[in-house]
Amino acid sequence: MNKINQLFANSTDRKLLSIYFCAGCPTLEGTADVILTLQNRGIDMIEVGIPFSDPLADGPVIQSAGTVALRNGMTLKLLFNQLEAIKDKVRIPLVMMGYLNVVMHFGIENFCKRCVEAGVSGTIIPDLPFKDYLEVVKPIADRYDLRVIMMITPETSEERIRMIDNHTDGFIYMVSSASITGAQKSFDEAKLDYFKRIDEMHLRNPRMIGFGISNQQTLRSAQDHAAGAIIGSKFVTLLNETGSPESAIDQLEEALSK
Repeated sequence: MNKINQLFANSTDRKLLSIYFCAGCPTLEGTADVILTLQNRGIDMIEVGIPFSDPLADGPVIQSAGTVALRNGMTLKLLFNQLEAIKDKVRIPLVMMGYLNVVMHFGIENFCKRCVEAGVSGTIIPDLPFKDYLEVVKPIADRYDLRVIMMITPETSEERIRMIDNHTDGFIYMVSSASITGAQKSFDEAKLDYFKRIDEMHLRNPRMIGFGISNQQTLRSAQDHAAGAIIGSKFVTLLNETGSPESAIDQLEEALSK
């Protein structure tokens, strides 16, 4: 069974936490250390960011991390090699997150093949049109048992959400707002209403809520209305400040307790 499906099947009695980081930042060779540290600290799933020069959905923190990673020399080929070197040590699901331009340049078939060889269970491509997903990407990904995770936002129509739910597997990435990534102190009533509305749709796929989660209040709000939460910008900031995944996760846990 795909590790993503296995995770959700075995975790119906608890809330999950996924962490995003950008490969190649703050150091080119730090990928393995970040992944293994997060796994050892009990993180359930990790999103490995592929740096890109024009990340439209990302806020300044992740944009800056991508710039640093590219300057450090990170490439998709190198990243796959780094992941493949530790795949026998990684027990939790890894999800590659990157933009369509990078995947297309690498080749969709080659990308899916290398994901499997590197122990990656799924991928998130924020700017992948759903039509192209259905017609081009899904048939290839299905052959490799690779989950393609789609995003929904407060502006996504119920019809489209149902379509995504019917034609994807693994989980649905529920973006907390239509804005770019970045930490928030709390979720307003409009966001909470959106969480409740999607919750009441009783979708087939589990949902993970991301964008803006940085403290106890936002974490609990996300966990109350989904299978779990995804934290990106907050962890990336702490990792850049400390230069140590151990120190970064220590400080993140402290922030989530307040």
